[in-house]
Amino acid sequence: MKLVQLTLLLGATLLATSCQSKAKKNILPELSDTTKATVDESQKTEKLTPQQLDKYETAYFASGCFWCVEAIFESVKGVKEVISGYAGGTQKNPTYEQVGYGKTDHAEAVEVYYDPKEISFTQLVQVFFGSHDPTQLNRQGPDRGRQYRSIAFYKTEEQKKIIENYMKALTDQKVYDNDPITTEVTKHTIFYKAEDYHQDYEKNNPNNSYIRNVSVPRLNRFKENFGDYLKVDAH
Repeated sequence: MKLVQLTLLLGATLLATSCQSKAKKNILPELSDTTKATVDESQKTEKLTPQQLDKYETAYFASGCFWCVEAIFESVKGVKEVISGYAGGTQKNPTYEQVGYGKTDHAEAVEVYYDPKEISFTQLVQVFFGSHDPTQLNRQGPDRGRQYRSIAFYKTEEQKKIIENYMKALTDQKVYDNDPITTEVTKHTIFYKAEDYHQDYEKNNPNNSYIRNVSVPRLNRFKENFGDYLKVDAH
């Protein structure tokens, strides 16, 4: 694991760290009907309504298993809600089984609702790159396949420029040595919300082996390096 301090964009300091790279077979985490039912009934945190969320901006990212990515962005101040889902492909209404087994060209992704008065798009881009290894092609940590690829979505040309300039700075500063960044910079078109039992999965399933061995360590590494970005009540 590497840890490099880099001064970039608006004078912000980014601590970048690579994600774990221990490989395993590309096996979709199994979810029993009992687990699904438990998740559906355990929504303890009061959720904002769609009408309440409408007043916030949205950003979209993909960087491996959406259970991990959702938990990371949920811990960031200024972020009001994070939805797990699918993006980057052309198939309509994809399912978890289709995406997870590589039967579509979608990636597991997240929709981030944020207040631009509290956190900027640039800072969200910092969170994105600082919470995964963008040099891993079509994989992230133990998860392999294009459904786990790294994608930074943009909605405007200004956002595209922010992402590209940030990637250039990371490359120029050799944050990842000479390993090329494989992140796709893609215009956002449509986002499909994942099934209900995937939402807040890390929070609702703390005893799941994948959560314990992959998601929580990844979240903890992020929290160690981005303390100034965390909500006071970040779990």
